[in-house]
Amino acid sequence: MVEAFAVASGKGGTGKTTSTLALGMALAEDHDVTVVDADTGMANLLFHAGLDDATVTLHDLLVEGTATDVSEATYERFGLSVVPCGTSLAGFEAAEPERLRDVVAELARDTDVLLLDSPAALGSKSAVLPVVLADRVVIVVEPTIPALSDGLKVQEYARSYGTETAGVLFNKVRSEADDVAAQAERHFGGPVLANVPESDAVRAARRAGKPLLAHAPESEAAARFRRAADRLDVRDGDSDAVADRFRSAVVPDTP
Repeated sequence: MVEAFAVASGKGGTGKTTSTLALGMALAEDHDVTVVDADTGMANLLFHAGLDDATVTLHDLLVEGTATDVSEATYERFGLSVVPCGTSLAGFEAAEPERLRDVVAELARDTDVLLLDSPAALGSKSAVLPVVLADRVVIVVEPTIPALSDGLKVQEYARSYGTETAGVLFNKVRSEADDVAAQAERHFGGPVLANVPESDAVRAARRAGKPLLAHAPESEAAARFRRAADRLDVRDGDSDAVADRFRSAVVPDTP
């Protein structure tokens, strides 16, 4: 079985990478989980996962002619299989976004859940491809009306390629934001997964180079991410069929 989720947002700074790793660790209690930093231009998952010294990354897998195997860029950390992306400009310029299809297809054959940490904006092929490849998208937003608007743009684009909404995750919540949450339930195609509070523990985890659930597992923010993961009903997809779908996916034009 395998299902691919893109973790996306309409703008940067929402805590998307923190959310990807937190959801991944929570889901890993019951599933084999692989996390991919698909943000080839502004990657930072490797810093959150203590992999800033990784010698082989997704960038290496996206360059034609390399002999690098997917397994060489896959690291076992915190109960997850993690494929980090490099941060160099040269690596980004050399990478061919279309090759992500084959990388994800290979990973899909040996995991239950794929989480694609997606670029924040939708301005390039490398940015939109993870959303197009995924079965469903988790949209991470801050609880403001402008952020909801940005998130809805992500959903609209995802739906145009047949990608469903798994739910919306409110992050950095400074109040319960009931009014905004009610609006989200009306406009998004999936439920509100959780309201994750603004948290010093999240910032401390980032400084420590660890996912939140590894650094502060008893924090309220960690509990809320576990609640969000519990609401993701992972579907039993056929691994071979999913891999074939990835390989044959049409690379979209930019929005």
